[in-house]
Amino acid sequence: MDKRRIKKIAVIGSGIMGSGIACHFANIGVDVLLLDIIPRELNDAEKSKGLTLENKVVRNRLVNDSLTASLKSKPSPIYHPSFAKRITVGNLEDDIAKVKDVDWIMEVVVERLDIKKLVFEKLEKHRTPGTLITSNTSGIPIHFMSEDRSEDFQKHFCGTHFFNPARYLKLFEIIPGPKTDALVLEFLNGYGEQFLGKTSVVAKDTPAFIGNRIGIFGIQSLFHQVKALGLTVEEIDKLTGPVIGRPKSATFRTVDVVGLDTLVHVSNGIYDNCPNDEAHELFKLPDFINTMMENKWLGSKTGQGFYKKEGKEIKVLDLNTLEYRESKKANFATLELTKTIDKVIDRFKVLVSGKDKAGDFYRKNFADMFAYVSNRIPEISDEFYKIDDAMKAGFGWEHGPFQIWDAIGVEKGIELMKAEGKQPAAWVNDMLASGNSTFYSIKNGATYFYDIAKKSQEKIPGQDAFIILDNIRKSKEVFKNSGVVIEDLGDGILNCEFQSKMNTIGGDVLAGLNKAIDLAEKNFEGLVVGNQAANFSVGANIGMIFMMAAEQEYDELNMAIKYFQDTMMRMRYSAIPTISAPHGMALGGGCELSLHADKVVAAAETYMGLVEFGVGVIPGGGGSKEMALRAQDLFRKGDVELNILQEYFLTIGMAKVSTSAYEAFDLGVLQKGKDIVVVNKDRQIAVAKAHAKLMADAGYTQPVKRNDIKVLGKQALGMFLVGTDSMKDSKYISEHDMKIANKLAYVMAGGDLSEPTLVNEQYLLDLEREAFLSLCTERKTLERIQHMLKTGKPLRN
Repeated sequence: MDKRRIKKIAVIGSGIMGSGIACHFANIGVDVLLLDIIPRELNDAEKSKGLTLENKVVRNRLVNDSLTASLKSKPSPIYHPSFAKRITVGNLEDDIAKVKDVDWIMEVVVERLDIKKLVFEKLEKHRTPGTLITSNTSGIPIHFMSEDRSEDFQKHFCGTHFFNPARYLKLFEIIPGPKTDALVLEFLNGYGEQFLGKTSVVAKDTPAFIGNRIGIFGIQSLFHQVKALGLTVEEIDKLTGPVIGRPKSATFRTVDVVGLDTLVHVSNGIYDNCPNDEAHELFKLPDFINTMMENKWLGSKTGQGFYKKEGKEIKVLDLNTLEYRESKKANFATLELTKTIDKVIDRFKVLVSGKDKAGDFYRKNFADMFAYVSNRIPEISDEFYKIDDAMKAGFGWEHGPFQIWDAIGVEKGIELMKAEGKQPAAWVNDMLASGNSTFYSIKNGATYFYDIAKKSQEKIPGQDAFIILDNIRKSKEVFKNSGVVIEDLGDGILNCEFQSKMNTIGGDVLAGLNKAIDLAEKNFEGLVVGNQAANFSVGANIGMIFMMAAEQEYDELNMAIKYFQDTMMRMRYSAIPTISAPHGMALGGGCELSLHADKVVAAAETYMGLVEFGVGVIPGGGGSKEMALRAQDLFRKGDVELNILQEYFLTIGMAKVSTSAYEAFDLGVLQKGKDIVVVNKDRQIAVAKAHAKLMADAGYTQPVKRNDIKVLGKQALGMFLVGTDSMKDSKYISEHDMKIANKLAYVMAGGDLSEPTLVNEQYLLDLEREAFLSLCTERKTLERIQHMLKTGKPLRN
């Protein structure tokens, strides 16, 4: 096992990709040296001058500008603005000698072999033997790059391909060269998964590797199908988006974002370098793509591509006339049949049985894809699961092609192929003949795959660090209702997994949480609240709140809010350690739950905040109380206590949401020294379980209820009321905004007490609930809730 440590990395190339990679290494705490080539025209102008500091600043301006542009981009490549301090910039003329002190050199310069080889020649003169050296290339053969280099260079050299943006897309392809040491590959595979938070996939040195080879095939296939099937751009995007577990940008919008020129570059590389590919002609660009390239209709970067924004209107390209027209809503009867099917994986059988254009599309599309991916084994990978991993991690697919094939049925997939005049690779028929009817199987909570060489189901390696809830749910289920599933994670730890739509928190979820605490206190040692859906929880079930408020069932609503508060307090004061494991959106009630756990094990990509102002109320599940409590816990002798309380007030009043778990510490919704961040979301449940077990083994003691919360009373309330009145007068907030803010002020000040007073949590919870209920009687609050339910967007009225 390679025991090396990565403390410092040199990234050579400061373009969009290089700067993004530099930012992601800074995200995980690595010092980064970001260098770039000095442009020839600048170099020539400087040659006649001395190497003064001023000239060096000029030469580094290119790198500084590139990094600054990257840091300003949205979404941000950096978890927290302060992490950018871990990046030092320089240039290859003045600073190349510094690479001798780094642990890893990664080249990310322009995709030209001659330039890459020139850079490697310069780097080898300064590189310390044994240092990792890799290339982030999207398709240039790895064996060409290192052929003239030393034996030590070649031993420690390979391709390490990130997908853009490096922070968000999880695929990390590792492509060995002819002489790459096996220990280097093993190290990079583990480092990518554990530290970078990626899905590491070791690929073969074939054109476009795994992700782009399959991904570009899929897009090119659609380019050729769209006219043949009589479909439009927006219809293809409807059919290839969230309904089949793909990103909202689907196909044509994704091409616009990535850039048509980028796609064409990779596609041409496959066409030129894969003459024996059975789908070779498919990589030839259709006429409409050539016209778009000539017209520079490359997508977002040129202002128009398949879509074009004119004022507030989005127009779409008609592929027959190549003129822009108004977008038309796409509707298909087959898609209507899937609306009641929540799990994407369960939709595929219905989609390929459709009797309309959509059904025709899916049958042809999946037949083409299944045939193609089966024939790429063993060309691009010896194991087919790596193709699924690459497509999920690099292209944002919820399910890879072999998983979809399993969902439809292997024999049914072959039937679809035959109808299109295609055949699967011989190994698929061999698999069926050997008695294996599926590509994957689940045994003892682990995923197994059909090993072609062994002709048997073998365990996919690397799963020991993960707990996959889908794999254990049925066999380890302890309790289930319509809102939650409670699973036994082993070692005395339970997991409570939300199962409601968008993981909203309603009566059944709260009942499930209470049941989980009951079970854990009786027969177990700890509780994790976590799931592996797209989002942890978007908050309370506002539809239920709206119905109760609209029907003026205030007693029932009061009881519902008290039930929420009481459940949160059970999380806080249970006899066993409680761990919250938020990821994705953890908003409103989802945030409040985390505020009341003993510990939060958050995924780095957690967008967390108390957003109740957006629907016309204040946090009512203990969130307002908790922020007042956390503010007073920071009070120190001599502090201006009002300023600290005001910060926490504004966090709620401005509905602030963190753009990463690290930013959540700034908002006070995560606590330094107590809560932790996990970069790889796949490890999150296992890490949360480990912390629950550690706390239990250390001798967990049930906390004593708080009665020492200092509230400032009229002193704070007066300040808040003056502030909200001023903001309304300056038209920064509306009259209803001021009413909500004043209610929150009353709670966080502890009411209108004449002097600072020590109170207990229930005192604040009662104020919070009263304020929440009173706001639910307001017409404008009901308008806000109704608007959110209809549009998913807040209303300012």
